[in-house]
Amino acid sequence: MEFVEQNFMWVALAAISGGMLLWPMIAGGGAENLSPSEATLLINREDALVLDVRESGEWSSGHIPGARHITLGQLDKRLSEIEKFKDRPIIVVCASGNRSSSACGRLKKSGFEKVFNLSGGVSAWLGANLPLTTKS
Repeated sequence: MEFVEQNFMWVALAAISGGMLLWPMIAGGGAENLSPSEATLLINREDALVLDVRESGEWSSGHIPGARHITLGQLDKRLSEIEKFKDRPIIVVCASGNRSSSACGRLKKSGFEKVFNLSGGVSAWLGANLPLTTKS
């Protein structure tokens, strides 16, 4: 106890940084984050479904080829459209990784087990020089 009192700032810093490390796992329902290269491997090797949860305007400006589009706001209502993919890996994508993290939590709660978040979202995908398309 004396150590904590004498080193309060260090203990507080350690607690805060530990919380920051755990927050993505808690907020994202425990979904694993994938880099664009890891996502590409999962798409090619395990026929992963890419689910884009961005708004329609964002989707229209360019999306990952072969992705399905269900906005985050419509996800709960439209889960039946992706029920048949429950056994396949699902990579959830948004602009930066925040909305997709929330969607991953919802999917996990709905019984989807192989749910992954594209870390950095479409921005990271473009940063890795991977293609986008405007075709549906």
